[in-house]
Amino acid sequence: MENDMSSLVTAAATIGFVHTVLGPDHYLPFVAMSKSGQWSLIKTAVITFICGVGHVAGSIILGLLGVSLGLALAKLETFESFRGDLAAWGLIILGLLYTGWGVMHALKNRPHTHIHHHDDGEHEHFHGHVDEHGHVHKVKGKALFSPWALFIIFVFGPCESLIPLLMYPASEGSTIGLVLVTLVFAIATIGTMLVIVLGASYGLKMIPMKKLERFTHAIAGVTILLCGVSIQFLGL
Repeated sequence: MENDMSSLVTAAATIGFVHTVLGPDHYLPFVAMSKSGQWSLIKTAVITFICGVGHVAGSIILGLLGVSLGLALAKLETFESFRGDLAAWGLIILGLLYTGWGVMHALKNRPHTHIHHHDDGEHEHFHGHVDEHGHVHKVKGKALFSPWALFIIFVFGPCESLIPLLMYPASEGSTIGLVLVTLVFAIATIGTMLVIVLGASYGLKMIPMKKLERFTHAIAGVTILLCGVSIQFLGL
C-alpha cells in the first residue's frame, strides 16, 4: 500500500508538471496580459497564483464530491469535458473581443509627428492620440479586460487527469493519501505555472518592443484566442 501511495504521489507531481507544460493556456494568457498591461512581476505572480488555485480547486471539489457520494467516474468525466468546452469557448470569446479592442486601440494610437515653430527655430513633436490626446507611454486596457475574466474562465477549466488518474485511485487507500496526492498535484501545477509565467514575463521585459508597444493588447488578444482554439479544436 505504501508503495502504491508513493507511486501515486510521484505520478501526481509528474502529471501536474507535464499537463501544465503541454497546455499553453496555463501560461501564455498571463504572459501576454502581463506584457500588454505592463504588470509588475509581483502582480503577475499574484494573478497567476489566484487563477491557478481557481483552476485546480474546481476539479478538486468535483473529485471530492464524486468520491464522497460514490458517483460513477464516467459521469464526472462527462461533466469535466463540458466544463472544458465552456472554458475553451470562454477563451475564444475573450480573445476575439480583446483582439478587436486592441486593434482599434492601436489604430487610435498611431504615432505621428507635429512640427512646432518657435522664434529660435522649429522642432518635431512625436506622439500618439490616446486618452484625450495625451502623451501616452503606458497603454491601459485593464478597465475593459480585467484579469478577473481569466480567473472566471480558469475556474471552469478542468484538470482532466486529476480525478480519473489520481483522486479515484488514491481514494481506495486512505483519506490522508487522497489529500496528499491532491495537494502534490496542485503544488506541481501552480508552481509550474508560476515558473513559466514569471520566467517568460521577465524575459519579455528585457526585449525592446517600442515599435510593437501599441499592438501589445491586440497581440494579447490573439494569444488568448489561439489558446482557446487549441483547446477546443486541437485537444491541447
